[in-house]
Amino acid sequence: MFFELVYDKSLAQASYVIGCQAHGVAAVIDPKRDVDTYLQIAKANNMEITHILETHIHADFLSGSRELAALTGAEMYLSDEGDENWKYEFPHNKIKGGDVVKMGNLTFEVIHTPGHTPESVSFLLTDKPASSEPVMLFTGDFVFVGDVGRPDLLEQAAGIKGTQDVGAAQMYDSLQEFSKLGDFIQVWPGHGAGSACGKALGAVPMTTVGYEKIRNWALQMLNDKVAFAKELLADQPEPPKYFAMMKKLNKVDRKLLTEVPQVQKLTKDAYEKVKADGLKIIDTRPWQEYAEGFLRGTYSITNNNSFSTWMGWYLNYEENFVLIAEEAEIEDLTRKLMRIGLDNLYGYITPAQLAEFEKGNLETFQPIDKEAVEAKIAEGNVQVVDVRGVAEYKKGHIEGADNVFVGKLPQNLDKISKDQPVIIHCQAGGRSAIAYSILKANGFDNVENYAGGWADWSAKEEALIKG
Repeated sequence: MFFELVYDKSLAQASYVIGCQAHGVAAVIDPKRDVDTYLQIAKANNMEITHILETHIHADFLSGSRELAALTGAEMYLSDEGDENWKYEFPHNKIKGGDVVKMGNLTFEVIHTPGHTPESVSFLLTDKPASSEPVMLFTGDFVFVGDVGRPDLLEQAAGIKGTQDVGAAQMYDSLQEFSKLGDFIQVWPGHGAGSACGKALGAVPMTTVGYEKIRNWALQMLNDKVAFAKELLADQPEPPKYFAMMKKLNKVDRKLLTEVPQVQKLTKDAYEKVKADGLKIIDTRPWQEYAEGFLRGTYSITNNNSFSTWMGWYLNYEENFVLIAEEAEIEDLTRKLMRIGLDNLYGYITPAQLAEFEKGNLETFQPIDKEAVEAKIAEGNVQVVDVRGVAEYKKGHIEGADNVFVGKLPQNLDKISKDQPVIIHCQAGGRSAIAYSILKANGFDNVENYAGGWADWSAKEEALIKG
């Protein structure tokens, strides 16, 4: 048997290539949208991709199943569980719990594992030549390392009211069945640490059923359904705005993108037209470089592992936009964007072009330190705004600080004072830099960035306030 984990750090998302070498065939589970990765793996190992499996209708990334099927002719095997709201609306092979998908000497038994979503399934793999016992379980967003999938996304992100309590109850029942599996079975989840699909995901890529029974908090609570549901729903991170669009695009028929697009480098004339037309401009440099010379009106969203998520918070799926980025980073940025379906990247300029085109127009800012924050609080007449998530804020915050989550800041500008000085902060500077750029773009000239953030402030333990 051939096996390879493909891990996208930008979305903490795992997909898998499993092959039967005796027959020269391979399956891909939960493929990302830039599918050339899988084609290269198959070619390098003399295999043909014939099967594509999905664990559920994903909310956090745009599945590449249809792109991969279009390029290879592989068959798609997708869940037919759940009600009419959770049916794929394009041609595919329908699978339900108890079905078996055969590929060469390998079999994938379908297990219905609702909870995260109603149609969620897991795939129990048996490598027939090696053993008659199953060896691997691909769980998607059902069971993670140290955590389980959140059941509130349908309600919080997709707006389907009344679903989170039902999902929590279904998760409880699904875990009862999971706990009956052999302890030796390897568990390969759909996400790792950093994903918003759970609240306590581990960084290790793989676990076992037995290890999760003794380690995973959720599997320690299978004797009290009410307490389990309460704990599961508590303190989940804010679901990014784009999740609702992913649920739609992964279900309906849509335009396919079978290769990574080429992005144009803008001339000065093209750049001036972009500004005149009011296109959003995203500055992808590290925020420290942004602070040394930025164009008011641009958003500072650094090219790191969180880039896709923040872009999904602030851009819609109709508008064109432009990046400020080094030429060498454009392919990486384009891949990150296409993985969440943001295909309207009109072009880019480099930081050197920005300096040339906007000479004399760039602004700077200098973050303030803890001593300056303390002094301003002592003087009074200052608003401190904590832009971290609600759960983080509850665990501890600066006394008197207002909590306005950075992802929802554009919709909550009325909560930021224009009549007094404003100090913003997050945990360690990354999110507050985004918030600073958004506030500047919206005419706030009274704002300062405490880049040290909660990590710096909470080092002084007596300042803590427990939520």
